[in-house]
Amino acid sequence: MSHWAGLLSAAAKVNLLLLLVSAVFSWPSQSDRVPEFALTKIEESDTKGDSGKEPVTEDDADPEDLEVFYPTRQWQTIRPGQAVPAGSHVRLNLQTGEREAKLPDSEHGKSEVTDERRRKRLGKVDVDSNSFTSQELKKALAKMKESEKAERKVDNAKDFLSMGGLRLVIEGLNSSEAALKEHAAFVLGAALSSNPKVQIEAIEGGALQKLLVILATEQPLPVKKKALFALSSMLRHFPYAQQQFLKLGGLQVLRSLFRQKGMEPLHVRVVTLLYDLMVEKMVLEDSQHGDQTQEKIQQYQQVRLVPAVLEQDWCVVVSNLLAVPEHDTREKVLKTVAVLMAFCRERFRGDPALGSTLGLLRSEYEELAAQEQREGDKDGYFKELLGSINTIIQELR
Repeated sequence: MSHWAGLLSAAAKVNLLLLLVSAVFSWPSQSDRVPEFALTKIEESDTKGDSGKEPVTEDDADPEDLEVFYPTRQWQTIRPGQAVPAGSHVRLNLQTGEREAKLPDSEHGKSEVTDERRRKRLGKVDVDSNSFTSQELKKALAKMKESEKAERKVDNAKDFLSMGGLRLVIEGLNSSEAALKEHAAFVLGAALSSNPKVQIEAIEGGALQKLLVILATEQPLPVKKKALFALSSMLRHFPYAQQQFLKLGGLQVLRSLFRQKGMEPLHVRVVTLLYDLMVEKMVLEDSQHGDQTQEKIQQYQQVRLVPAVLEQDWCVVVSNLLAVPEHDTREKVLKTVAVLMAFCRERFRGDPALGSTLGLLRSEYEELAAQEQREGDKDGYFKELLGSINTIIQELR
């Protein structure tokens, strides 16, 4: 493919890439079957359960958000392409046609959700298969089929790059056409996920620099969203890419997204990425030290992420996101604040706005947690958030 690509004009190569990307999103996968999740243990659906968490309402329910599903005690939607940890409970939500998962119930069944108040707030109803018409079931199955198609697109993206399309995809990141740039970033991100070979080839091909240019310049939100997805896929579990990212000023580029208008949907994604990068290093350092682990630890020691975070005052950037109203976003930010506590403690203590916000959040979640307990949910979602808030407040005293 590289020989023929060299004979093409720039315009012809762009047009070829458009055709190839379109093929990726239209061809059936090689196996032409529903992907199986090897890490998933399917349990019988608790069809009368429901979620106590805020639903995703922004247009960010893209299949590229996360490569691994992190279950909690509440039902959460499994996005296409996510690997579900073994032992999780998985069900099909007949209201939405989406698959959902959560941590397994405790031995006493305490995590069964009976929160009618939250059901009303979230606009959901009890899911009883006997109460659905055949037409409603058909709609649910249709939505599930669309989800499966999205998963096949991720597989097709990897197949496409394995056939030599990586060079054209990276060139597509330079396109002046927003749609082409967006598709190229998505295909790249899908192929990079948990694929060390493609990660190496992509960074050697200059993809990292091009993704940072997209994020640093004026681009439509969908383009930046896909570029951030591709960047996240490249950096995760790849310490060399993380080193290059810092050397190229990547952290400053992400910081600039918080000053650009209209980029608010990306803020929690950026914070989640920083959290993941810090935690993956911490987990590795705490693991058993085999020869391979020691080698990886040495690689991660070259990644000076925390000093850069402190230098650019990410402590305040992260803590300011606690003022957002969505519970799910608050949960992610609280986790990041907890990880940053060892490095940002004094900065947090000197931030009066943070202290005020934590006080307001504690009052809010004390009320919500009490309501949960009155309704029989003693280990509910809001109680967990309240515990995180109280821990942070205690750490700052």
